[in-house]
Amino acid sequence: MKPLVGWRWVVILGALGIGGCLDTGLFNPPQILTGGINSRMPDEYPAYSSDGRYLAFASDRNNNRDIFLYDLQQRRFVDLPNLNRRDSSQDQPALNANGRYIAYLSTERGKSDVLVYDRQTQRSQLLTGGVRGSVRHPTITGDGRYVAFETSELGQWHIAVVERDIPATGSAGQSR
Repeated sequence: MKPLVGWRWVVILGALGIGGCLDTGLFNPPQILTGGINSRMPDEYPAYSSDGRYLAFASDRNNNRDIFLYDLQQRRFVDLPNLNRRDSSQDQPALNANGRYIAYLSTERGKSDVLVYDRQTQRSQLLTGGVRGSVRHPTITGDGRYVAFETSELGQWHIAVVERDIPATGSAGQSR
């Protein structure tokens, strides 16, 4: 009698296990959202607010790299006055829990910087003014107080964290 453990049994049992997962709905195919959210240009770096209401992403749809915010409940785009600029690119958005703050990259100063846009004040706060080197991949905490990102300031990629001054009134530190 041969033992049941062999590569053939592993393959067969593995296939059955995966097939069973597919039948239960564990693996759902991705859905491309309709209703004007996608464009013919690249739409990248999607980021949800943790409450699930907002979806931010970067897109070249206006012949410039801009950030867009889509309200999934109302199924419409949200205006972001003073965030996108024609003379620079905005990219890699990250949202705090309720979508009020958007951490993002901007090339406004001729290099990549991390900024945080406050939808309430319609102003952005520069976080990397003194950083030498490149920055990328910002992320923000649920309350908007801390922003982490990657920086090459020391010659290789490291993680940096900035604590933002958010008074009880909800306004955020120094703005532009």
